[in-house]
Amino acid sequence: MTGFWENVLVEAAARYSVVVLCLVLFMAIFELVTTYNNWKEIKNGNMAVALATGGKIFGIANIFRFSIEHNDSIIETMGWGLFGFLLLLFGYFIFEFLTPSFKIDDEIKQDNRAVGFISLVISIGLSYVIGANII
Repeated sequence: MTGFWENVLVEAAARYSVVVLCLVLFMAIFELVTTYNNWKEIKNGNMAVALATGGKIFGIANIFRFSIEHNDSIIETMGWGLFGFLLLLFGYFIFEFLTPSFKIDDEIKQDNRAVGFISLVISIGLSYVIGANII
């Protein structure tokens, strides 16, 4: 049975499954910290929410890409992925703090696509910075 777990295809499927589960969990956490319902807003055609949510999904996936690339075990991959997610979440709160003249969540909920796009770019940009620090 040891040979089964060392098969590259089994290992890839295991990492994929873990990342998908983590992505679902992390997106649920993002859902809790935003003042709007991501999926309801996207269903209603809110492009700003779609951009911001897409950036979060890309950011999380990109962090896990770096984590998989630099770690041999699934546990290490999950640990670095969790750490990277927490940094990405922290970046979300910094973005909100650095814009005191308006609330990011309110602007995104009102379909302000400029704010949604900046949110997307911040999530993607931070994911590269976070990923570059994963060892």
